Amino acid sequence: MEGSSAKTKKTDNRMLIMKIIVVLLCLVLAFEVILYLFIVPCLAPVKIVITGTKDVATMSRLLEPIKHKPWIRFDADKAASILSVLPSVELVSIEKRFPDHVFVRIQERSAVAMTFVIVDNRTIPVNISEDGILFPVSSSYAQTDSSIPLVTGLPIERVNNVTRLPKNYCELMAQISSIRTLPVRYLNAISEIHVVPKEFGSYELILYPVHSKSRVLTDRTLDEITLRQMMVMLDVVNSIEPNVTEIDLRYGSVSYRTK
Repeated sequence: MEGSSAKTKKTDNRMLIMKIIVVLLCLVLAFEVILYLFIVPCLAPVKIVITGTKDVATMSRLLEPIKHKPWIRFDADKAASILSVLPSVELVSIEKRFPDHVFVRIQERSAVAMTFVIVDNRTIPVNISEDGILFPVSSSYAQTDSSIPLVTGLPIERVNNVTRLPKNYCELMAQISSIRTLPVRYLNAISEIHVVPKEFGSYELILYPVHSKSRVLTDRTLDEITLRQMMVMLDVVNSIEPNVTEIDLRYGSVSYRTK
């Protein structure tokens, strides 16, 4: 009996040791899984995925100073600040996704109007987005698309290294954007929209029709009603008085001047 009891005790000890070894191996395996699936990727350089733009190379180059940082130390706010210097694109979002990815979503700005600015004593064309951001003309598209009007006389300011229009002039860009969606291409009939600043940040507009020598004065409201009225008055006034130089649609009345 004593021999049998000793043998049983020895077997139990072996089973206990085996269980301990199995538990230790499981713990080591679990540690390695956590290490290689989670900890190591977090400490390795982030993998940045940029979408929404064709110029991924430029975005990646701008992020060069921080894109080699580990995911856990990657500063999304700093990345957003770096990308904000590009006026031709708008940053939609930056998402850090565990364990090692950063997804950058970009939206390229579209032009609703264009203007001219002086850079290094040279006059160059620039696009204007609906939210009043000025950005370079990357192709001849904006100059050949007649639905993108030339707007002159605009004041320009620089805020956080971005060249833009003052906020009260963004209303005009929103109006132009709305007009461009209409089925009637009113803007095709206008060669230039000139902004005349007034007191207290207000302004009026001078419209230069393509097929008329008469300029049209209007207030700051540029919409379908104003443009339809302009087209009608050009036809009426020019048919009865060929020497009209100016049609005034301001203040709710219509008047005109001749040479």
